[in-house]
Amino acid sequence: MLVRGQTVTAFCPCFASVEAFVALFEELDQTTATHGKVRALVEYFRQVPDADAAWSLYLLTGRKLKRLAKTTRLREWAAASAGVPLWLFEECYDNLGDLAETIALLTAGESTQTGISLAQLIEEQYLPLLQLPEEARAEALQQMWASLSPRACFLYLKLVTGGFRVGVSEQLVIRALAQVTDQPQTQIAHRLSGSWEPTAEFYRCLFRAEEGQADPSRPYPFFLAYPLEEAPEQLGPAKEWQAEWKWDGIRAQLIRRGGETFLWSRGEELLTAGFPDLIAAAAVLPEGTVLDGELLGWLPGNEQPLPFAELQKRITRKTLSAKLLREIPARLVVYDLLEWEGKDWRERPLMARRAQLEMLLEGLPEEARERLVPSPVVQAGSWAELTALRETARQHLSEGLMLKQRASSYGTGRRRGGWWKWKVGALTADAVMVYAQQGHGRRAGLYTDYTFAIWKDGRLVPFAKAYSGLTDAEIREVDKFIRAHTLERFGPVRTVEPLMVFELAFEGIQRSARHKSGLAVRFPRILRIRTDKRPDQADSYERLAALLG
Repeated sequence: MLVRGQTVTAFCPCFASVEAFVALFEELDQTTATHGKVRALVEYFRQVPDADAAWSLYLLTGRKLKRLAKTTRLREWAAASAGVPLWLFEECYDNLGDLAETIALLTAGESTQTGISLAQLIEEQYLPLLQLPEEARAEALQQMWASLSPRACFLYLKLVTGGFRVGVSEQLVIRALAQVTDQPQTQIAHRLSGSWEPTAEFYRCLFRAEEGQADPSRPYPFFLAYPLEEAPEQLGPAKEWQAEWKWDGIRAQLIRRGGETFLWSRGEELLTAGFPDLIAAAAVLPEGTVLDGELLGWLPGNEQPLPFAELQKRITRKTLSAKLLREIPARLVVYDLLEWEGKDWRERPLMARRAQLEMLLEGLPEEARERLVPSPVVQAGSWAELTALRETARQHLSEGLMLKQRASSYGTGRRRGGWWKWKVGALTADAVMVYAQQGHGRRAGLYTDYTFAIWKDGRLVPFAKAYSGLTDAEIREVDKFIRAHTLERFGPVRTVEPLMVFELAFEGIQRSARHKSGLAVRFPRILRIRTDKRPDQADSYERLAALLG
């Protein structure tokens, strides 16, 4: 194994090049076997310079660079650089379905130079452009496209367009790094949580044994549950499991360390500034405390939380008025205790963590107890009783139940066994397709993104968009229908003759002033094409509004 800290010259020159990362990107994209992906990652990280490894890690774990320009401007600059009219560029883009690939094919030079490293590409050829005015930025981008090889140009444009995605999960990256660094996966996962800078020094720190908490704000990796798709009786005796309501809010960790309080979302966004009421209440927590829970809007004295749409108002506002804080107070419904008195408690059984959590929260001042509430345990003596209680979930504005084995530790990422989410059945509606747009990437050239409408006051009004749920054969069938029944075209969007009815599933419904229908649904997806229904038999506003309760 190579020792971290060696100079770049100690590595094979080809691995000191951006082309090495392009090759990794392509191999991960083309490999479906898990062991093949891990093998490719291990080989890559063992050979690249530390600075390149840090930036690779940054990108492979889903972190994004700041966008250089809106896609509209990029298309205009690319058309000018390629010397083609914008309409012709748009036709090429519509057929390929991938903006980065379209620009690379039309503008990349013939260069085969491999001297530039990934770190240099980002730090010297990308980030400085953010400081330039638009005209200078356009000129610099056009020169860059022409100077890179087609493969490197494609990667660069993926970064520019914000479309960099690769076929590997963060868990597989962590697994590979654990092999390379000879450190526990839990330690690697923890060090990659929260915010960090992709520097060579940060990457080298992954090779060191645990040296205490370097960054007091750093959260732990969240433990995620798989959906329960079998009968709960298959899990064993009900008494071995703890049931809690599955809330529809923002999963978050509240951290009290170093005399400060930090609030992180599951998506690793620092939410501290947006929830001053919760942060103030958490100031009374003992030093070295980390709580895992669900962030909700919840009025004092109420038996259930506010709808998620209300909480969203706080997330989207740049300025939090006293009125908003009063109308939508924040509450953390606490699931778990991850750290206590500065010690990691994740390996302790849930029963022990829960007992200490309840003692902690019960001892807080009254104002803090209003903001920090233990997740209620749903009491039942059998699976039959729990099944009946689960059917009442929507009355609590809950999505169902969480089942947690009482002896389970707090894991990392999504794992089977210790925790399960047992959601109630999805809500459904029959709706008419009215708009369609072509997909991207592997779905390029096919109409795969659809807008659906319901009846309101005698006319069809859009209420949901969906693009998942159909088989490849069904997608081709719908695409053929769309092309034969197009009424109008607006750029990439087609207005479709309202003849096809689909059954949609969704997790929740709420009123919305932003939608013509007056309704908005959460996580819509297609269940099936309703060939047995005419458009006039699609659902109405009144029927869906009744689901609001």
